[in-house]
Amino acid sequence: MLSMTQFAKEESDDFAAIGQNPPDDSHLATSASAPPREGYATGNDAQRPVIRASNVDFFYGNAQALFDVSMDVPRNRVVALIGPSGCGKSTFLRCLNRMTDLIDGVRVNGSIQLDGEEINRPDLDVIELRRRVGMIFQRYNPFPKSIFENVVYGLRISGVRDRRALEEACERSLRGAALWDEVKDRLKESAFELSGGQQQRLCIARATAVNPEVVLMDEPCSALDPRSTARIEKLIGELRNKYTIVIVTHNMQQASRVSDFTGFLYEGRLVEFGVTQTLFTKPIEKETEDYITGRFG
Repeated sequence: MLSMTQFAKEESDDFAAIGQNPPDDSHLATSASAPPREGYATGNDAQRPVIRASNVDFFYGNAQALFDVSMDVPRNRVVALIGPSGCGKSTFLRCLNRMTDLIDGVRVNGSIQLDGEEINRPDLDVIELRRRVGMIFQRYNPFPKSIFENVVYGLRISGVRDRRALEEACERSLRGAALWDEVKDRLKESAFELSGGQQQRLCIARATAVNPEVVLMDEPCSALDPRSTARIEKLIGELRNKYTIVIVTHNMQQASRVSDFTGFLYEGRLVEFGVTQTLFTKPIEKETEDYITGRFG
């Protein structure tokens, strides 16, 4: 196979749930025309995919947006999804924590498993899923609350009331988002007082405060200046030590800098998936080569 808390209902429309070097995985590079494979070596949790998508089709009403997408997302790695606008990258990303449930008239076929558990089961606790699989959106979206309350919001919704525990989680998450030193004396101030880059890092702190397994990032740097983008990219490299990250990006240079694996999607299909360095230097498919060399897209 090609081997990838909604906290409060009133805010879920805009927000839901909320470097180590890769091994020599060059043998994992594959394409849509390659024979299926059964994943990573058994007996070692660190090598099993945290997310396994199998033959995923997705429909907006009668319009099909994804066609037979299969992908394994390795644990504690960064996976980038690239491809031209409208190719299905963000749709696939939102399937991974069922953000697509918020859209009327959609339908998904196939299987998406998180640690071996099917996430599209009708009886699945979607709030818990979105705690385990957090989302960072393209446009930073802090809540109209203080910096402190933004970070601990998910913990409060989960029932944490102990002030010391909340303070410790706030500091830990802000440190993890490389923001603590900049805001430690401003925790009671509105999150809207922060710069754009700081607000995006605050959203990362908010997502990681609930200790997710996976962090999804939908073009997290597209609204940021180059300096803030560089800080977010550095942060992604640090966060892979604790989380699995799946990032959608239009910036192929960014994908090559931050990711361990890259998947190229085109017209709703996963054309090729493999180790980033290999995919960018020795792609299997001509469509991949044409896209990364700028012949289209």
